[in-house]
Amino acid sequence: MVGMATRRIEQTQESRRLLVDAAAELFAEKGYRQTSFVDIADRAGISRGSIPWHFGNKLGLLDAVVDDQLQAVLAGFAPPAPGQRAADPLDQVMDFIRRPAARLFITLLAEAVEVGSPVREHYARLHTALRQGVRTRIPAGALPAGADLEAVTVLLVGAVIGVHAQWRVAPESVDLDAVHTAIRALLPKT
Repeated sequence: MVGMATRRIEQTQESRRLLVDAAAELFAEKGYRQTSFVDIADRAGISRGSIPWHFGNKLGLLDAVVDDQLQAVLAGFAPPAPGQRAADPLDQVMDFIRRPAARLFITLLAEAVEVGSPVREHYARLHTALRQGVRTRIPAGALPAGADLEAVTVLLVGAVIGVHAQWRVAPESVDLDAVHTAIRALLPKT
């Protein structure tokens, strides 16, 4: 009996993972509003009835997708294990921009800025978490006199989002390596 219960839990977790992954891909490709339960179920290879069972509704699924992607981003801000050197956050951000899954953030942004958008609250939560992650990586005393930590944090997150959007729209016109070098030159030396 225990083995069957364990297998059922594993199958439930696997189904949930497949649905979140499929929704993330489709939200990135088509946008939140243009993606249907049928699209997600077909991509995941799972019954569309599984979506409300796991997530309640489409907004519940969006919550799961945003949480999943946010955890992946914030993992880069986690302190290193004892004895390990901290990864460079700028390198991590630039690497993240290049990932196909990162397209999701730009697609959702386009919908989030619309008044009354169901995506707006989720995207605002994402920005809050990103700013918190960046804020924790700015060492005390690293900012020039008079620079406000919160304002610098907003500026950095906004710059990355703007660079990301420009690169997704016209990758042939945006040299991410050159941008990386420029940002590095502009950051305070620590």
